[in-house]
Amino acid sequence: MSSVMEGVDRLTRIAGQNRVELLLFQLGPAQTFGINVFKVREVLKCPQLRRVPQSNRHVCGVMHTRGRTITVIDLASVLGMPPLAGREDEFVVITEYNGRVQGYLVAKVERIVNLRWDEINPPPRGIGETNYLTAVVTVDKRLIAILDVERVLAEIVGVDDTVSARLCEESATTSRPHHVFVADDSMVARKQITKVLDQIGFTYDVAENGRDAWVALKAAAAEQPILSKYGMLISDIEMPDMDGYTLTKMIKSDPDLKHLYVCLHTSLSGSFNQSMAESVGADRLVPKFVADDLATVVREVVLGE
Repeated sequence: MSSVMEGVDRLTRIAGQNRVELLLFQLGPAQTFGINVFKVREVLKCPQLRRVPQSNRHVCGVMHTRGRTITVIDLASVLGMPPLAGREDEFVVITEYNGRVQGYLVAKVERIVNLRWDEINPPPRGIGETNYLTAVVTVDKRLIAILDVERVLAEIVGVDDTVSARLCEESATTSRPHHVFVADDSMVARKQITKVLDQIGFTYDVAENGRDAWVALKAAAAEQPILSKYGMLISDIEMPDMDGYTLTKMIKSDPDLKHLYVCLHTSLSGSFNQSMAESVGADRLVPKFVADDLATVVREVVLGE
């Protein structure tokens, strides 16, 4: 499977160009799924997995590789499909995001595709809020479902989105206006961010992708100076239609928006993403998801602390 992953370092050059590379894989014969290659560390043939008693029902076991033990999650089981068997002809996709490393058991790994973010669309509204899709795209006349793996991880491992009592109390003592703009395509991530803002007494407007955020910010700037409306922007990087890197570049190039503080709030790890954030003009990059870290940055920026 090294042939599938070779060249990932080369593919990092697409960042900031509103493009994305997806690793395509199957969980069964009827549907192909995708995950951003920036979340993928490697792809391995499925080794023998060691079962863990009383673990989450979607955890099919643990494996040992490169000096560490990794939890392996059965994505088919998470999605309500027949669980995979953990056979030698299946694969484990090792991922790293939200500060964690975990494996996902999949039936088959296909290839990597290079796409524009504006080719990728939000999932249809009619499928409800209990699905695990963050976007969809058509590749070779096939509908590819891009999974909200942040939601998968949050539901299985858990995420603490409670701000410390100290920060909540300090926020309650100030009377300065608290209004920020949030852009994130993941429903789970939006709820986590807005819960933090609620706890520290900040109000907010929300967009589900970079394009909608751009339109809303331009409209706000046409009515009043942007800093009179918003204290900062908190934006994801991976978003359909327009990603966070491109949104940041456009904001920093626009005379009406360039002074808006941009915080890229991302599940992507590594020094490369820090460098890319700086290259497009972002003021801060904050990894997902530590409630106190995000609350502290918001207070520092908006309240000048």
